Amino acid sequence: MPDDTRTQAEVLHERFVRAAERVAEREERGREALREKLRLFLDLSGDERVLDAGAGMGALAFALAPLVREVVAVDVIPELLEEGRRHAAAFPNVTFLEGDAMRLGFDSNSFDLAGTLRTLHHVPRPELVVAELTRVTRFGGLVLIVDQVAPADPLAGVELDRFERARDPSHTRTLPDTDVRAFLEANGLVLRRSSFEQEQRELEPYLDLAGCEGLPRKQAAALAPPGLSVTLGWYLAAKPVPAT
Repeated sequence: MPDDTRTQAEVLHERFVRAAERVAEREERGREALREKLRLFLDLSGDERVLDAGAGMGALAFALAPLVREVVAVDVIPELLEEGRRHAAAFPNVTFLEGDAMRLGFDSNSFDLAGTLRTLHHVPRPELVVAELTRVTRFGGLVLIVDQVAPADPLAGVELDRFERARDPSHTRTLPDTDVRAFLEANGLVLRRSSFEQEQRELEPYLDLAGCEGLPRKQAAALAPPGLSVTLGWYLAAKPVPAT
């Protein structure tokens, strides 16, 4: 568990800076596959202004860039933004800005599509992220959430979170599908489509990806669920135009 004297931002900073190189390599290898999934999942015209909240080094931003007009990528960790900028030469329509996904510094109704990829389980108040994504999306626009989804069995969810926190102290909680849907509904969003995919994970490379070494690595390995896998949930919701 993270030291209670440290803020979540400090824990995030330490974890992602430590593992930045491994994460960047993984994201680059998976970019084309992610882009194809986005192409099939989203109804894009090519003229959208898009927000990637909790962007890290730009996995979602770079995948979306050839499919839209502009992407603004926001993250709270300056070092990750700098790493993203270093790889942005091939994507001139992507801009990296420092900011907190729970308190976005944009006007309401600023984006055609606002999304977040594998971010909610790293923030203490994921409902605030969904509320901010909704606020900055224009009426008639779309909100995209892609994140790990907790098992239907609550005890299995507790065990998975215990392992994930041991592996990666920046992990907060894996949300169940019911919570994600409730956040969307609470913000007046209308779910357009959702899909789920199972990701099988090899333990040792997964620990490497988090920069988990020494005693924490041994502790995390001892807590790993058998047949380690996670469910990745994809949610696309519309922000309705107000009735006149």
